[in-house]
Formats: sequence, structure tokens, C-alpha cells
Amino acid sequence: QVQLVESGGGSVQAGGSLRLSCVASGYPFSRGSMAWFRQATGKEREGVAALDTDSSITYADSVKGRLTISRDNAKNTLYLQMNNLKPEDAAMYYCAASDRFGVNELAPPIQTDYNYWGQGTQVTVSS
Repeated sequence: QVQLVESGGGSVQAGGSLRLSCVASGYPFSRGSMAWFRQATGKEREGVAALDTDSSITYADSVKGRLTISRDNAKNTLYLQMNNLKPEDAAMYYCAASDRFGVNELAPPIQTDYNYWGQGTQVTVSS
């Protein structure tokens, strides 16, 4: 049984930083790509960043240069380092994992490509 547990969310002022973590159990990182999504109140869930097993990476245009996705295979943990946060980054952030390989480096991740989801961690950014 695959379980993804996010942590690290919180409340920060604009310009601040947070690091989100996602611990995966029952899911070896060699199995497929992983990603972060977010959903702001009243908006649809959107892809933020994805990381494949061959280290291919993609980001949404709105976060390039500020957010960094990475993983620690030994700890089975996926990270999202978020710097220079903006009020528009405020959302529930979700970790997701796929049974398939492949990241489209020209586009942000798509929900339908991912099979497993965490419960989310809330990020609030005040101006």
C-alpha cells in the first residue's frame, strides 16, 4: 500500500522560505516519477514541479527560479524548497507519485499522470 505524507507547510511573509517534505512508504523511488501540485482556494489543482527517476525535472513557469524539487533516495523523501514566496503561492500543496516513468520537461506535471496522492500541507503567504 502506497502512502505519501507531506509536512513542512506553514505561514510566512512574502519573500520568505519554506521546505516541504513528502515521505513515501510502499513506493520505491525507482518506480516512477514524482511531483508536487497545489490548489488555492477557489481554483483548480495545478502542477508545480515534477522529478523523474533519471533526474529530469520540470516546473510551472510561475515558480521557475524560486522553487526547487529534489529527492533523497536513502530517506525515500521528496522535497520542495520554496524561496522568495509570493502571496499567490498560498495553497494546499500535494505530493504525488506515478507508476510510470517520464517527465515532460516542456510542461508542468498533469494530474492524470499520477496514481498516488498525499493529504496535503497548507502554505500561507502574507503580504
